[in-house]
Amino acid sequence: MCTAITYAPHAHYFGRNLDLNVSYHEQVTITPRNYPFNFRRMGENANHYAMIGMATVVEDYPLYYEATNEKGLSMAGLNFPGNAVFKPEVDGRDNVSPFEFIPWILGQCATIEEVKERLATIHLINLNFSDALPLHPLHWMIADKDTSIVVEPMADGLRVYDNPVGVLTNNPSFEYQLFNLNDYRHVSTKLPANTFAPTLNLDAYCLGLGGQGLPGDLSSTSRFVRATFATFNSVCEPTEASAVGQFFKLLDTVMQTRGLNEAEDGTYEYTIYSSCCNVDDGIYYYRTYDNNQITAVSLFHEPLDSEQLITYPLQHHQQIHYEN
Repeated sequence: MCTAITYAPHAHYFGRNLDLNVSYHEQVTITPRNYPFNFRRMGENANHYAMIGMATVVEDYPLYYEATNEKGLSMAGLNFPGNAVFKPEVDGRDNVSPFEFIPWILGQCATIEEVKERLATIHLINLNFSDALPLHPLHWMIADKDTSIVVEPMADGLRVYDNPVGVLTNNPSFEYQLFNLNDYRHVSTKLPANTFAPTLNLDAYCLGLGGQGLPGDLSSTSRFVRATFATFNSVCEPTEASAVGQFFKLLDTVMQTRGLNEAEDGTYEYTIYSSCCNVDDGIYYYRTYDNNQITAVSLFHEPLDSEQLITYPLQHHQQIHYEN
């Protein structure tokens, strides 16, 4: 499963953990403005906003997991099994396959207001990239610098939710995840008052007692609560290094360690990579499970009027500095 968050201590950041039991050879991918997106049912878009993010490139096509465009609009797809429903084509609608959804939105939209206009006519269709690459059941978080929404393709249609917390995980639906936060309104960063029995001298014997009841398991609902609590109470210095470092610490609160979450086939789900994009400056940062070093790629340091994809293989080798 996965977790996506937004964070705005002084600049604006968007990123996620990708939690899977297998890697698909993803790499940092920049799509310049003149790369021709050939949509299966909507024709070609050969002039669009440039974007940067993580993708698996197949047949020179970027299958984005998440991305940010040059206007600062960001979008991430997260696993949504058992809930996501993609439908047959409908005449008179924008028939877009889910694997095309991120470039369809980020190529044309600069704000959430523009995204909502596009969503009014979109129809996510059941059309695989290929026989070897069928669709995954997904829902999406989309965010500009001011606000965020969640898009969920359900059996009764496309649901669009305003996202006041800037967090998304997986099942169940976003509506439940948001309501579930009510069960944790007592959790605090401060030491709790003695409401158990005020006449008893009960000792606050360590810091952190205000966080008792915060869920610590790896489930989607628990990660949603933990990520929301962490981002809303996070404190960092007003520098890029501090904010980026803090963003990865926030993702660490919901990361998955290899060996703790076994899949049905005996493999283990783990956090393959974590990403953080400064959407103001177009700088994409990432770490991989086996390399704690933060690597950065800048969108605006590339020839953005090109027609060719630009890719950077991930740095998986652990970089350890020895003092002697």
